[in-house]
Amino acid sequence: MENKYTDFKHYTVMAHEAVDTLNCRPGKIYVDATLGGGGHSELILQKIQPDGRLIAFDIDNDAISYASERLKDYKNLTIVKESYSNIKNVLQKLGIKEITGGIVFDLGASYHQLTKQERGFSFMKEAPLDMRFNQDSDFSAYDVINGYSEEDLIHIISEYGEERFTKRIVKNILNYRKLKNIETTTELAEIIKKSVPRTNEKIHPATRTFQAIRIEVNQELQNIKNTLNEVLTLLSVDGIISIISFHSLEDRLVKQCFKYYAAKCRCKPNEPICHCKPPMLEIITKKPIMASEEEICQNPPSRSAKLRVARKISSWEN
Repeated sequence: MENKYTDFKHYTVMAHEAVDTLNCRPGKIYVDATLGGGGHSELILQKIQPDGRLIAFDIDNDAISYASERLKDYKNLTIVKESYSNIKNVLQKLGIKEITGGIVFDLGASYHQLTKQERGFSFMKEAPLDMRFNQDSDFSAYDVINGYSEEDLIHIISEYGEERFTKRIVKNILNYRKLKNIETTTELAEIIKKSVPRTNEKIHPATRTFQAIRIEVNQELQNIKNTLNEVLTLLSVDGIISIISFHSLEDRLVKQCFKYYAAKCRCKPNEPICHCKPPMLEIITKKPIMASEEEICQNPPSRSAKLRVARKISSWEN
């Protein structure tokens, strides 16, 4: 499809796999929590004509501009510039009480965000330290790297980046900061590179630290954790939740959430009698769906994607 936003590079990961699991039908309400380039949204819209409805969320101005143009011919689409963490409030304002069909999440940064130089996500390209999904936000990677304490930097890089050499990296960041603030992605990447001993790993030594900073800037894990519980209360019985994650921390949160709500018993070990409510979810993907070899050849980053799907089978009344 022609689109005047030609500099917006996008690749929709597991597009058909994620949307097919939603079992999209006309007359139902669906949510795309992470609009991005609009790939998942377009497939949903094609399946729910003529009277289904799709509400799509994103906080990235570039993504919204591109997807709005791409999807301009669909009349049953509402695009909202809001984080998916505000789904409940937005739906209430739109007069929607329940997500009657299903919801899809495609977590993490988009290809466009990671590759557009001035967005400051990449350690391979010279750019100001940024990494904001929401370009209207006042808080960026610059604030994390130049403002956080030693203790806080160690926590986020070890926790979110699972980096073995965190203390060396943080020590060198702090030493550099004594002389001047760290302004650019390549400055930071060089500090990290000098902090990490040479190994046989194929990934760049800055990969894990940059991931950790991005997660902190955008509060990615906290947003997922808070949102999943809320979304399940909005989903109708028989509604589907479909989630693509790209690293182990995201996937672990999704897996634990699904496991908790699908369990027959959630009692503590020392409780003599079970008073648990029946399972809320049926897990459809016992093991996560992975991208096909063909897709990985076309888009190598999709090799780390995992798709987990569940169906709501009961509601828990307060």
